[in-house]
Amino acid sequence: MIVLPLALLLAAADTLALPTPDPLALPVAKVTVDEKAKEILIDLPGIPLEAHTGHHGGGGGFPPVVRFEFPVDAALYGFRVEILDKTGKKLPDGLLHHLNLIDPENRELFLPISRRVMASGKETGEQRLPWFLFGLPVRKGALLVASAMLHNPTDVDYEEAITRLVLNYVPASRPWPFWEGAPFQLDVGFPVGDKSFTLPAGVSTRSYEASPAIAGKIAAIGGHVHEMATKIELIDVAEQKVIWSAAPTLDAEKNVVGVPIRKLYRLGSVGYPIRPDRTYRVTVEYNNTTGAPIEAGGMGVIGGLFVPAGGQTWPAAVKSDTLYVADARHFLRIKAKAEAAAPEHGHNH
Repeated sequence: MIVLPLALLLAAADTLALPTPDPLALPVAKVTVDEKAKEILIDLPGIPLEAHTGHHGGGGGFPPVVRFEFPVDAALYGFRVEILDKTGKKLPDGLLHHLNLIDPENRELFLPISRRVMASGKETGEQRLPWFLFGLPVRKGALLVASAMLHNPTDVDYEEAITRLVLNYVPASRPWPFWEGAPFQLDVGFPVGDKSFTLPAGVSTRSYEASPAIAGKIAAIGGHVHEMATKIELIDVAEQKVIWSAAPTLDAEKNVVGVPIRKLYRLGSVGYPIRPDRTYRVTVEYNNTTGAPIEAGGMGVIGGLFVPAGGQTWPAAVKSDTLYVADARHFLRIKAKAEAAAPEHGHNH
């Protein structure tokens, strides 16, 4: 059983008397289709970035949340995020803290909130699946929402930083991909709200358990953690089986530069089966060696590729659901009486 904190319960109760937020009220992103390269470019409005701007500090860092209509009938199989100046020149990749692409019409696999189509963190880099094997079908005109967070650890002030999401696609007229590949995530900070948490001193763990809405197989899995994380894993609770476990990759200064991605598919076989009648647990472990708690120092999210079982259709979002409303108010940055309404802060890969 999951016990929700009092602040979350109050926030959820507060949403009962509030209408579901309308993404159509958001500003519209600039969308460009490169038919030759089979790429869709989504540009968020540019913002200034002062030197040494932390993602929880002052000086900006949050481009406006935007909406757009998907411009073609296609299957998505890859993405990358670029940060540009107003002339189109690339800025350092390290200015990105994260970007989330959200589908408010469909639900998450493990929660009745808006589906996260993809997310990229500072360590994610370019990601591509085999285009002939996996792809996420998206219809022309589908409503999507993009939300980003930037930071600037450099000594340079940037007059304008433009966040660009580049999506790789296969036209729907092609006979590929072979399997529908849908994104999923499990976060130790679920169900809604800011996914970062105060990291206690010493060794600690944080977990969350949930069951999927439909049956299928996990085809690939990765994750995101913050500094001083030692492990993140996904467990089949009924079997007490570790589906995936990984320690973060560190650089020479022991900063997290990535989390290993595991592919659970091979020719003729796809992934680890999961079912709605079973529970799955994500756990992240940290060793905070500073001797003091670190505010917003912890995070643990698993993201990956899910292939629905034959005959299963992806469930639509129930927009009257209390968690759906609370989550939508969070990623749209709408304050409520009992909400802190911090900007959307989460990752998946």
